[in-house]
Amino acid sequence: MYTHNYRTQIMGIINATDDSFFSNSRFQGDDAIQKIYTMIKDGATIIDVGGVSTRPGSSEISEKEELQRIQPICDIIKKQKLFEKVDFSIDSYTPSVIEYALKSGFSIVNDITGLVNDNIAELTSKYNASIIIMHMQGSPKTMQKEPLYTDIVSEVDTFFTQQIEKAKQYGIKKIILDVGIGFGKTLEHNLILLKNMNHFLHFGHEILIGASRKSLIDAITPTPTQERLSGTLAIHLDSIQKGASIVRVHDVKEHYQALKVQEALNTSL
Repeated sequence: MYTHNYRTQIMGIINATDDSFFSNSRFQGDDAIQKIYTMIKDGATIIDVGGVSTRPGSSEISEKEELQRIQPICDIIKKQKLFEKVDFSIDSYTPSVIEYALKSGFSIVNDITGLVNDNIAELTSKYNASIIIMHMQGSPKTMQKEPLYTDIVSEVDTFFTQQIEKAKQYGIKKIILDVGIGFGKTLEHNLILLKNMNHFLHFGHEILIGASRKSLIDAITPTPTQERLSGTLAIHLDSIQKGASIVRVHDVKEHYQALKVQEALNTSL
């Protein structure tokens, strides 16, 4: 069985959008900065900032609009040197947006398209940033329309193998893997990946789990988005036990407490 020595980290979510699926994660300008300070105080060590919704069925926005959404947040982060307090991740697959964030002190690129775009690979390498390679079948607009796999664990594994090799060819040194819960997967697909999370430890890279308030919880037990914290914690704690080391969350304070309790329970006396 594969193991890892990575410390568990909480990645807080800041959406500079008006259409992300969880309304409580939508922030702009000064409000976003206040939320970032709160997340840092509550235990986040990474903050993930995104300017475009990737919820199922979401439509793309223009490059200009995405850039306009994240610019004010990036500018304040740079001016106040908040990157000295916590690592910042840019949740985007638009090269100009990614470069603006990296110039502002961001150090992680969260690419839901899984490093398919060579320009993103070049930028990540140029700024010596970390890359989060996420698996997704299709695009956000179409991904939940009858996703199909023969063997999902094997197919995600093959995708990671190819994209890790690409990242290394571009000189990217730090790689994080994300199986993409809810991105082109049915409930069954999601559950199979969650149950086999430790399989992906064989790559020797950190694994990120991001199931925060997602619809698979509603598929298991019908619940509105606002009431899915309990299900989120159940999934994330189980994933940590199975090898994940980064949890991408809307609720930092609650995750910090849950992870500290889990850590105490796992520590030998």
